[in-house]
Amino acid sequence: MKKQSNFLYKTAEDKTIVWFENNNEYLILENTTADILKRLSEGKSVDEIAQALSKKLSVPADKTIDFILDLEEKFYKQKKDNRSEIIHDYRDLKTPESFGYIKYYKVNNVIFKVSYLSETELSFVHPKFAHLVIDDNIKFDYEFDVFINNRFIFLLVDKELIGSWNRNEIHYFQGKFSMQFIQKIHQKEENEWMGVFHASAVSNEKKSILFLGDSGNGKSTSLALLQANGYTCLADDFVPIDVDKQEVYSFPASISIKKSSLETLLPIYPELATTAEYNFKRLNKIVRYLKPNNTNYFNHLPCNDLVFIKYKKDAELVCEKISKIDAFQQLIPDSWISPKIENAQIFLDWFSSLNCYRLTYSKNDEMIKTVSKIFNDEL
Repeated sequence: MKKQSNFLYKTAEDKTIVWFENNNEYLILENTTADILKRLSEGKSVDEIAQALSKKLSVPADKTIDFILDLEEKFYKQKKDNRSEIIHDYRDLKTPESFGYIKYYKVNNVIFKVSYLSETELSFVHPKFAHLVIDDNIKFDYEFDVFINNRFIFLLVDKELIGSWNRNEIHYFQGKFSMQFIQKIHQKEENEWMGVFHASAVSNEKKSILFLGDSGNGKSTSLALLQANGYTCLADDFVPIDVDKQEVYSFPASISIKKSSLETLLPIYPELATTAEYNFKRLNKIVRYLKPNNTNYFNHLPCNDLVFIKYKKDAELVCEKISKIDAFQQLIPDSWISPKIENAQIFLDWFSSLNCYRLTYSKNDEMIKTVSKIFNDEL
C-alpha cells in the first residue's frame, strides 16, 4: 500500500487537524488517532505502534493491531477524484471565428476583453461583473475566451487553454475563471494564494472580517447593510487570501442579493428595484446584483476574525465565541485551499490565530453595532 508522502497536523483544543497531501484533504481526528498516523508516516511498524498503544490504553495488543490496520487502510488508501474524466483531443480544438458577445471590463487600470460565444456562456460570468463594463476598447491587457464545444465549456486566457468542464461542473469553471481574474488583477500565480473562501469580506479600511454561513443565512445581505453604514465591501462569495501576508484581497464581483432580502434593502438601495433579476434554477435561487462600494480593487487587508452569521426573524442578538473545531468544520467544505505543502502549513497557522464567532440577529442596527465592536476588539 502506498504510504502518505506528507501530512501536517495542528492541535486545536482537544482534537488534531490533519492535512493529507495525496488528496489535499483536512480531517479532524482524536489526538490518539492522529498520533498513530504520525507514527505510521514516520515508518514505525504496526507491531511497534500497537505495543505502545496497548500499554497506554491497557488493552490487548491484538486489539490495537486491528485498530491500527483499519486506520492504515482508511487513511492511506488512495482516493479517486470525483470529477469525471474529460476525453478530448485538445490539439483539434478550434476557437470560434466569431463570438456573440464581447465585453470589456475595467478593474482600476487593468482592462480585460472577454468574449462569450453565446448568451449561455455570458450568463455564467457576466452578471457579477456587469458593473465593470466599459465601452469597446481596442487596447486591453488580458483576453479571455469562453465557449461551449461538444457540451464542454472551454476557457482560454490570452489564447492559452486553461481547461474545460462538462455541464455538471459549471461551478468549477466559474471558480477557475475567477481565479484567473484575480491572478491578473493582483499579479499572483495560483501557488501564491493560500486559499479562496465562500464568504463575504468587509473592511474598515484597516482590517477585514469574513462572514460565513450556509446559503440563505444572510452573508451578502449583512455585507450590503454594512457597506451602507461606513464599511467597505472587499469581496462577496469568492474571497482570496494570499500566502505571503495572509491578507484578504479585493475581488471585484457584485454583491448577490436574494429576492427575500429586497424588502430590507430597497429603502437603502432603490436602484435594486430596476436591477436585472437572474433565476439560477440549478442553485434554486433568484438574485439581483448590487455594485460594491470598493474604489480600490487592488486593496488587501489582514483578517483576524471569522463570523458565522445568521439572520433569524425575531431572534435576540447573540454573539459568542465558538470553538476552533466547530469553525473549521464549517469553513472547509466550501473552500479551496492550496495543495502545496508550504501553503497548507501557512493556512493551518493562520487559522489557529483567528477569533471565531457565531452571530445571530434579527435587528440590523444591533448587528452593525456588534460588528463594529469586533472590528474594535471590544468583544
